[in-house]
Amino acid sequence: MRSPVLKPTDPFEPKPVPGGVSGLGNRLEQHLRHSVQGTTGQSNIKVLSAANSSLSAEAFEIAQGLGGKGLSATVLTGMVRLTDVLLIAGTALVASFSSPEAAGFGLGNLFITSAALLFALAFFQAADLYQVPVMRQGLSQIGRVAAGWTLVFAMFALLRTTTSVGAELSEAWIGAWFATSLTGLCLSRFVVFRLVRHWMKSGRLERRAIIVGGGTAAQELIHDLEAQPDNDIRICGIFDDRNNDRSPPVVAGYPKLGNISALVEFARLARIDMLIVCIPLRAEKRVLELLKKLWVLPVDIRLSAHTDKVRFRNRGSSFIGTVPFVDVVEKPIADWDMVAKRIFDLVFGSLALIMLFPVMIAAAIAVKLESKGPVLFRQKRYGFNNEIIEVLKFRSMYTEMADPDAKKVVTKGDPRVTRVGRFIRKTSIDELPQLFNVLGGSLSLVGPRPHAVNAHTDNKTWDDVVDGYFARHKVKPGVTGYAQINGWRGEVDTPEKIQKRVECDVYYIENWSILFDLKILLQTPFRLFNTENAY
Repeated sequence: MRSPVLKPTDPFEPKPVPGGVSGLGNRLEQHLRHSVQGTTGQSNIKVLSAANSSLSAEAFEIAQGLGGKGLSATVLTGMVRLTDVLLIAGTALVASFSSPEAAGFGLGNLFITSAALLFALAFFQAADLYQVPVMRQGLSQIGRVAAGWTLVFAMFALLRTTTSVGAELSEAWIGAWFATSLTGLCLSRFVVFRLVRHWMKSGRLERRAIIVGGGTAAQELIHDLEAQPDNDIRICGIFDDRNNDRSPPVVAGYPKLGNISALVEFARLARIDMLIVCIPLRAEKRVLELLKKLWVLPVDIRLSAHTDKVRFRNRGSSFIGTVPFVDVVEKPIADWDMVAKRIFDLVFGSLALIMLFPVMIAAAIAVKLESKGPVLFRQKRYGFNNEIIEVLKFRSMYTEMADPDAKKVVTKGDPRVTRVGRFIRKTSIDELPQLFNVLGGSLSLVGPRPHAVNAHTDNKTWDDVVDGYFARHKVKPGVTGYAQINGWRGEVDTPEKIQKRVECDVYYIENWSILFDLKILLQTPFRLFNTENAY
């Protein structure tokens, strides 16, 4: 019997907010966390060809065309804001030294530059210049930038004339700053226009959505979504467990690509950002049964409130244009969080590599001297969204007894492990080459540990032991993790041990923050002294 995922108790865990449609979203989310039905390993392994896929030929072809990485609109608008700030401040500084009459950059220049930055950002925001639909426009976008920047200087000129604020500043500097900033802002917006158009055409800036559930409700939802101005939602297909008599094979021009099990495999192969469950909210039991299967995917899950004619604006809701949705599951570590985590990995991963490089050299020499064969051991493991990645370790077994497929769990006194291997496994030195995986981007410093593809206990693969096992792959795996600092490392010889690891992994995903990562990273060296299950 498979054990459900239960979260560890934590006194600081946020409590759900009861009441209303928001309460429905929280009830669904809480139910999913405690009774997820995991899917089988075969249906979740990232397929490589139509021959070994359960998808139809049409669905497989569509999924293959939806690969690649997307761009976050939130990150894009943040970078455009930062570019505007750097251009305005940079041209003010350059103008102060390029003009002979400017006499340098003093406190007066700094005050006016700071005020101009604040007003410019406010005017640009009011003109919707940080909205992706406006960034897709050429002349209109440049015209709004020029008008906003001119308005800033018009205000300054009026203030200078009526109150003598800034009267001591050189007119040559003011003129040079205005002209160079205006030129730079217009040129940068032209570049943004070209890039955004290219990214929209290539699909990197669109939000890719799957409709779960067909029929008339899905048809009305699709029509309303497509009627929204500057809609960035791209519907990639429809999945429904019902047969063609109850759910037509084509809805509003979009094909039904399979059932819910096929959807899980489709989402593993394609880049999907959102699942829209188009089932009436009053059918809560059926909605739950669907969400139990979909919760393990690293995507946003929204319940369409369109058919219920609900109008609400609260913590548990969102809108695409005028179409309302109930937010049930958010994609973890997205947008700026993803950028912050990657910077964290690069900075601390590089520092760790520099500090531990002498230890790694010594370990490599010891491994090479004791037994013949390569110093590094490569093993296929599950990565983000069940993608198969190759993880590096120092070889701890005799070459002829190596087990890259993890068919047999390493046990205490295992004859396959060398003397050096026992030491580096107990101290986790064998994991240090994974710092190169971190810098390469396949691993994070902190996250759920990547398990071998065929890892098993009692002749059962771990996804058959624990419900919701694959939910731990909603984020990038890590060199260390919350489970490891809580003592769950080493041999996994009972179902309870893998269940506890998954509980910790799910808790980490739901409560992630940079400070949480830093806490785990700092505690890891001290937790390594517990070598009870490491051999």
